[in-house]
Amino acid sequence: MSRAAGNQTSSGDTDDYSYGSWYIDEPQGGQELQPEGMVPSCHPSVPPGLLHACLAVLSVLVLLLLAMLVRRRQLWPHCGHGRPGLPSPVDFSAGDGPWTVPAAIFMVLFSSLCLLLPAEVSLPFLTLASPLSPDGETETPGGSWKMLALLYYPALYYPLAACATVGHGASHLLGTVLSWAHFGVQVWQRAECPQAPKIYKYYSLLASLPLLLGLGFLSLWYPVQLVRSFSHRTGVGSEGLQSRYPEEYLRTLLCRKKLAISSHTSKHGFLSRAWICFRQYIYTPQQGFRLPLKLVLSASLTGTAIYQVALLLLVGVVPTIQKVRAGITTDVSYLLAGFGIQLSEDRQEVVELVKHHLWALEVCYISALVLSCLLTFFVLIRSLVTHRANLQALHRGAALDLGPLPQSPHPSRQAIFCWMNFSAYQTAFICLGLLVQQVIFFLGTTTLAFLVLMPMVHGRNLLLLRSLESSWPFWLTLALAVTLQHMAARWIFLKIHQGWAELTNRRMLYAATFFFFPINVLVGAVVAVWRVLLSALYNAVHFGQMDLSLLPPRAATLDPGYHTYCNFLKIEVSQAHPAMIAFCALLLRTQKPRPSGTPQDGLRLRAEEGIQLLQTKDLVAKGTGPRAPQGRARWALAYTLLHNPTLQAFRKRALSGAQATGAQS
Repeated sequence: MSRAAGNQTSSGDTDDYSYGSWYIDEPQGGQELQPEGMVPSCHPSVPPGLLHACLAVLSVLVLLLLAMLVRRRQLWPHCGHGRPGLPSPVDFSAGDGPWTVPAAIFMVLFSSLCLLLPAEVSLPFLTLASPLSPDGETETPGGSWKMLALLYYPALYYPLAACATVGHGASHLLGTVLSWAHFGVQVWQRAECPQAPKIYKYYSLLASLPLLLGLGFLSLWYPVQLVRSFSHRTGVGSEGLQSRYPEEYLRTLLCRKKLAISSHTSKHGFLSRAWICFRQYIYTPQQGFRLPLKLVLSASLTGTAIYQVALLLLVGVVPTIQKVRAGITTDVSYLLAGFGIQLSEDRQEVVELVKHHLWALEVCYISALVLSCLLTFFVLIRSLVTHRANLQALHRGAALDLGPLPQSPHPSRQAIFCWMNFSAYQTAFICLGLLVQQVIFFLGTTTLAFLVLMPMVHGRNLLLLRSLESSWPFWLTLALAVTLQHMAARWIFLKIHQGWAELTNRRMLYAATFFFFPINVLVGAVVAVWRVLLSALYNAVHFGQMDLSLLPPRAATLDPGYHTYCNFLKIEVSQAHPAMIAFCALLLRTQKPRPSGTPQDGLRLRAEEGIQLLQTKDLVAKGTGPRAPQGRARWALAYTLLHNPTLQAFRKRALSGAQATGAQS
């Protein structure tokens, strides 16, 4: 019994050993092997949810401190005066304000939204309260949290943007702390976990480069402003209403006639003419004019959107093609034979041909992506030229042909809504337009490569050339018909008499029209296909250009992008006209002298007061009120002083000040 048991045991051990030897590649100890190319999950030392929770609390504290610095100021002095108020994140009407800070903030915000695509958790701090799964990992909430994240990130970066608009030394200190905290957290996360398993292992790192760039700029800008506020305490926030841009705009506008006369007298050479032609298509800064902040933000967001979409299209397809090409073996010949495709008798040659075709497919994809990005970028630069021309024309009082839109100068509900959505619509149009262009150009380059270039190089699979060879009578007939009709229209049916073109040989013209009708139907079919392709290509290239309607002029209002652009111009011209701002500044400057330490918010308040002085009563607007003659006289005085700055020394105030100085001495 013992020997039998021993034999059974030994045989069982032998069976177990032989059974285990069948799976020598199986991991020992219950460990699971990672597939080749798979990125393991990263476990940072500090949970991202805890870092985001700390950032959220810090942002709320900064916002409360900024609210204590900002005091509510209204036109009525006893209505809410002196109470804490919510600071504005961006001053869109500031003409001389720094545009780099809002551009960096919006670039950071848009990049954060783009990083939601590969993220498993939309709100990182929710992982702190999430239960553990049976595998020991944290369950990630989904569903409506993705939509809530669209409001979380603007609220997270709101205090960081508001620190730049308060115009106080303490706000710059808070902005320094907050920007360093945001930048440090992002650098810490990317340094610990540079790879991610979603889409591509380095996609999160590459997609966060605009985010790191924007936060890095803010972490340098706020300390510089803090040092300046300590070294120039009297100069902080002293610009406000006395903005240099409106006066510079007026000075350039009033001196433009003299500059135009002098430019006509000089002779332009070839290089100067080429430069003038170049400036009509490429945006270059112009003296005396600045684009509104909304357009600058749209341009920066467009560049960020091009980078993010191009990165997603690149890393989402090209690495997959490279993996497929690297894994091609001789078994692909059997796969192709199953579909009736036999490239060669040699299997190794079949492998090389398939790899070469996949390489050509990768080249076509990358070429289409580069072409799409370049076209989108050049369309953006061309749009800036159109924006400047339209704004300058509207500032002069010209009526642009912007379609059947209401031409009332007063803002409306629809116009305000369109002004709010302009930059967001522009960003979305650029993203979708780049996707459409990539699909169209990839199909075009692939067709050109696989049906024309590669068959001509290798001398095989000449499908297109064989189809042309079999249908050459059709194309020859169409070409001859079109050529004969053009020649007849030029030398038979058209006669030049005393410098005027006249029809002749009418009977032959009518006979030729009847005779060529069936062939012209076929020509019309070919032209119809060309029209569809051309219109699709044109609309795809100009899809992100909001200043151009993709519909006919009669249906231009049905284009939501063009409709938004027209209402955006309406709000910009009615609320941020440089001449109006300069006029209001001169009115308030002549009413009472400005103290040297007036804060920036007070200057903005006085600017709003000056604007409302022009819109208080209809009697004043019609010129029947007592202030109308005084306003016209002051405007004429400002015009005269801008033309003759030497006359400022002979004004009554200057003379009285000089006399008082002489009497004291």
